[in-house]
Amino acid sequence: MDDWLIDDERLSLERKSILPGEGFFVPDSLEEDRQEQEVAEALDGAATVVVADPDADGLACTALVREAYGEGALVPAGPHELEETLEWVAEYAETDATVVVCDLAPDSDEDVAALPDLVARVEDVRWYDHHQWEDDLAALVDEAGVERVVGDSDEVCTADVVHEQLDYDFPDRFRELAAVTRDHDLWIREDERSDDLADFSYWSEPEEYIEAVLEHGPDLSPEIHEYLAEKRVEKEALIEKAVERAELREIGPWTVGVTYGRCSQNEVAEELREQGADAAVVVKPAGSASIRGTETFERCHEVARQVSGGGHPRAAGCKPDVYDDMLDYAHHWSTRGAVAKQAIVDAFRRLEVEGDSEAQTDDGDE
Repeated sequence: MDDWLIDDERLSLERKSILPGEGFFVPDSLEEDRQEQEVAEALDGAATVVVADPDADGLACTALVREAYGEGALVPAGPHELEETLEWVAEYAETDATVVVCDLAPDSDEDVAALPDLVARVEDVRWYDHHQWEDDLAALVDEAGVERVVGDSDEVCTADVVHEQLDYDFPDRFRELAAVTRDHDLWIREDERSDDLADFSYWSEPEEYIEAVLEHGPDLSPEIHEYLAEKRVEKEALIEKAVERAELREIGPWTVGVTYGRCSQNEVAEELREQGADAAVVVKPAGSASIRGTETFERCHEVARQVSGGGHPRAAGCKPDVYDDMLDYAHHWSTRGAVAKQAIVDAFRRLEVEGDSEAQTDDGDE
């Protein structure tokens, strides 16, 4: 396949909104081989290792660990990459290393299958998070000998947890970094700096972000603000495309906004909330989806768990298992995510039915 076919720079805004980024078209086997090699190189000689989701919260955690320990090799891992990432760390980490897992929650037994090997290999394993955990998976992690601390997902982000748990007298800028990260991660949005952190973590390389917040905390440099202003022109246009495609659906007692596109899901969800949505579903071209709630819908994680995902009551992610081959993806792009949308809408409907059943049972008991 010619490189120019997937070159983002030549795509119109409309096509860029519909199609996934260049990385999607690299086979997982090649990507995994590259990632494994990078993990092996990063862990060579590292006394402290951080396995973290490379978003603003996970990268803030990494910055906090580096400040406290004086170092910290980052191993980026998304929620769907946890299983193989822990396997690689168990294989390549130095035997005297401390491993800190941040801002990640397992979705299945397989995700934490490598923990016994990891605990047996290294000196210390800690796990800090703020997501919703299944009791059986929490027990597996605890029984493996991991020091696990999970904060209240309605009150704190993982950076808050790390800031509190590490035995270190952090300078004030790190306390402020955790607070502003929380403002974004919990979608409080009372501090205008939180959008800057979220956008910069998305558009920059992880090491660039970590270096910036280590030096400045949440107050980014003028050069970074100039960069963000330029990038936001396209960002706003992609948000507008996704909002234009949105439909409001009545599902039981809730109004759910459903849309598709490569975009910033939080801003799209906010726009749909202003249109009257209790919850928002943003299906992405790569096949995953973001689910966002409001004060009138706090069951996003319950919806996500039905379609291969998880998260928080007001913010969750998933990737419906509806793609068997590239023809399914072609259909996904040409129909703007019709099958994935339907799978998630059906999950909302099952919640509504479950609620009715519980109410009927309660009435019967009375």
